[in-house]
Amino acid sequence: MTKSPTSRYPIPALDQVPQDIRDKILEVQEKAGFVPNVFLTFAHRPAEFRAFFAYHDALLLRESGPNGLTKGEKEMIIVATSGANGCLYCVVAHGAILRIYEKNPLIADQLATNYLKADITPRQKAMLGFAMKVCNASYAVTDDNFAQLHEHGFTDEDAWDIAGITALFGLSNRMANVTSMRPNDEFYLMGRLPRPAKN
Repeated sequence: MTKSPTSRYPIPALDQVPQDIRDKILEVQEKAGFVPNVFLTFAHRPAEFRAFFAYHDALLLRESGPNGLTKGEKEMIIVATSGANGCLYCVVAHGAILRIYEKNPLIADQLATNYLKADITPRQKAMLGFAMKVCNASYAVTDDNFAQLHEHGFTDEDAWDIAGITALFGLSNRMANVTSMRPNDEFYLMGRLPRPAKN
């Protein structure tokens, strides 16, 4: 079987990208053990790389309030909405992160297919219901949708986070599909099997 290329657009060599982007890519490689293909694909346009990852980090690394979104719940939003948008890259890559955060090998497949059937809490289903409305019909979001979130302890700032993550990954999903961004092989088994014991 012939392996598909990482992207239909050229992937620059590390010595061809600006130093700040090279540093970020090497930092990710050091932490993950490989370079996720989204970094290589977006490096094709350095200014957009910086803008995308700045917004990504502002949303995903932002500290939520005491009852706000957990890291795992943020990944739930990404996986469920990426599934709705048919984005292979984001479902596979963020599905791996979600499995690790939640220590649950089943959760990503459930959410990518049908969050209503997933083994998650009513609170998380309310969160994903809001995210899916933002994903599929943001023009129809009303005060009633905010009220439903409030019933589960979410604040208006949490609603902003849910909407922002959904919107950012709407962009990411579409660019991943247009560029034919291939998920790294490493993602597929991450979080599915116990990690080997360290000697």
